[in-house]
Amino acid sequence: METSLLVWLITIAGILGLLIFDFYSHVKTPHEPTIRESATWSIVYIAIAILFGVGVGVFGGWTSGGEYFAGYITEKALSVDNLFVFLIIMTSFAVPRIYQQKVLLVGIGIALLSRGVFIALGVTIIENFSWVFYLFGILLFWLAYSQVKGGHDGDEKDEADSRLIRILRRIVPTSDDYVEDRLTTRVNGRRLFTPLFLVMLAIGLTDVLFALDSIPAIFGLTQDPYIVFTANAFSLLGLRQLYFLISGLLEKLVYLAQGLAVILAFIGVKLLFHALHVNEVPFINGGRPIEWIPEIPIWFSLGFIVLTIAVSTILSLRKSAQIERADEVAAKH
Repeated sequence: METSLLVWLITIAGILGLLIFDFYSHVKTPHEPTIRESATWSIVYIAIAILFGVGVGVFGGWTSGGEYFAGYITEKALSVDNLFVFLIIMTSFAVPRIYQQKVLLVGIGIALLSRGVFIALGVTIIENFSWVFYLFGILLFWLAYSQVKGGHDGDEKDEADSRLIRILRRIVPTSDDYVEDRLTTRVNGRRLFTPLFLVMLAIGLTDVLFALDSIPAIFGLTQDPYIVFTANAFSLLGLRQLYFLISGLLEKLVYLAQGLAVILAFIGVKLLFHALHVNEVPFINGGRPIEWIPEIPIWFSLGFIVLTIAVSTILSLRKSAQIERADEVAAKH
């Protein structure tokens, strides 16, 4: 899909406008959002993302529209997995609920910036080195394996988070207590950062790491930089509301990691098929494309991703219900 500079500028301005609106309407005045508020605005941002995808399909063709929706759903699913880490960081720092919105919005801003850089680098590399498809495919297989092996192991994530906190505290001079939603304070005449700044830094660093799995995944679905960027951006917008909406539900999604592993592995296969189809690597088939290797169509990718997420969610909720019933029976005896 050909995208003019004007369309790029309008899109970026619109996304920045949504972030600014989010700040002034919800985040500037510290408060803990209600379930109703979180649900309402989650629906609003999902509706905006869907309308944008319909616009891509109408004006850019439904192949591009399908690529956008496949990318958006994949990135949204990965962002839900990321919420587990956000929850651990917030808990480790004992961030008051009324200030967590500000932390998340800053984290989303950092994520948009870092992913924009990763996307620009990825597009440049792909345009000049087609062999990178093989590298991305192998990386996705490794990430899929990591998802299955690690799952949502709280002990492992707590340990990793504790290491990050210790490193940051050694580097950044930090006060012991929160001072409302301020980022700096003065203690005994010395200017220090507050723990809130440290939390924002931790969230920002983890967002950069999250880009390492999300960017290769979406490049496996489309190489159009406009679709890659917008699918990422719209999956991040509304993530703050989603955090408060499903923070109590996260622990029930016991099979989410396995579902994401299946999706990442599937996209890895799709990438390797594409790499073989456009092959230029000298020691594979003499540097010639293997044209009989099929390209997996986007409609199949979209259907597979949606089905995998639905199955993993249903199985997770069913398993969680069984565990709760077993705990209730054990408690009675």
